[in-house]
Amino acid sequence: MALNLEQKKAMVQEVAAVAQDAQAAIGAEYRGLTAVQMDELRAEARKQGVYLRVVKNTLMRRAVENTPFECMKEGFTGPLLMAFSQEEPGAAARVLKDFGKQNEKLVVKLIALQGRLLNAGDLDRVASMPTRDEAISVLMATMRAPVQKLATTLNEVPGKLVRTLAAVRDAKQ
Repeated sequence: MALNLEQKKAMVQEVAAVAQDAQAAIGAEYRGLTAVQMDELRAEARKQGVYLRVVKNTLMRRAVENTPFECMKEGFTGPLLMAFSQEEPGAAARVLKDFGKQNEKLVVKLIALQGRLLNAGDLDRVASMPTRDEAISVLMATMRAPVQKLATTLNEVPGKLVRTLAAVRDAKQ
């Protein structure tokens, strides 16, 4: 179905707004996927907070102008679907990686992370990035470790005294 000029402008504005706030973007070639498979991919993307859109390459070039993902413009060739990670940088990579395991026809071509164009082979590395909750828990564990070690060390002094007194008591009996 052909789009009129107003529909194209609205689509470009929508994608540009998403791209402006996104943390990461991935372009993947979807040639050969069935409509059912695309629906499954879209459903999984929605669950993970990933904006997934198939847009003509000329419109996508316009949509990413003046966004952190302008570096991807040269790679917009062939049938591409764009996945934008809204909340977590690795969310789109995880969705496409998991879906790509079952469907070899989905091939990742472009990866951009906060304005930097990465190699398509970096998909595993981006997908393994921790989620926000995981990163916070690692940070909290790191911050808590010195305090916990200090408390353990300070608690050891009276504990050692009690064990020494118990040993002297046992020796006198």
